[in-house]
Amino acid sequence: MISKLDSVLMTQRKFIFHYKNVRWARGRHETYLCFVVKRRTGPDSLSFDFGHLRNRSGCHVELLFLRHLGALCPGLWGSSVDGARMCYAVTWFCSWSPCSKCAEQLAHFLSQTPNLRLRIFVSRLYFCDEEDSQEREGLRHLKRAGVQISVMTYKDYFYCWQTFVARRERSFKAWDGLHENSVRLVRKLNQILQPSETEDLRDGFALLGL
Repeated sequence: MISKLDSVLMTQRKFIFHYKNVRWARGRHETYLCFVVKRRTGPDSLSFDFGHLRNRSGCHVELLFLRHLGALCPGLWGSSVDGARMCYAVTWFCSWSPCSKCAEQLAHFLSQTPNLRLRIFVSRLYFCDEEDSQEREGLRHLKRAGVQISVMTYKDYFYCWQTFVARRERSFKAWDGLHENSVRLVRKLNQILQPSETEDLRDGFALLGL
């Protein structure tokens, strides 16, 4: 299982430090990725796996996850007993949004794997302050590839705390500014993912052959 590459559960301190949605995230040079993998095994049953990863030896965590898909998702490429491709739903909770290169490789991978559905929740947006940044275009590329991208809010942090953290019966407590920063990041992500009026005009001209 992937979850055994790191300890199955994160420490409380590590989770809060790396997932805190602060505006200035100094010292947070690693990206953590908590994942849930679901597969329907019958009319009323689902298989379920979970764990977390972080960057390793220069490999970004998003691509590291893809390296282990064969173990996590048997039958994804038609290798099940009857040769049929199994369908999977994967959810990520990432401390940073993907960089442009990872976004491009993810989009390409998903275009070749239609039986895998990916949803990404992010705590912070990576290098997305500049309107013409490659990271912004990378997020739009993922959206076009069918990926649902959302900013983490209180309920997502609560879910991660319950699922991925060695909480020792300690309840999740929101840090100062969690809600305000989530609202700010949701607005920014919506602005990034919504096509601008200029892009709409360009598409219109292209349809007219102009």
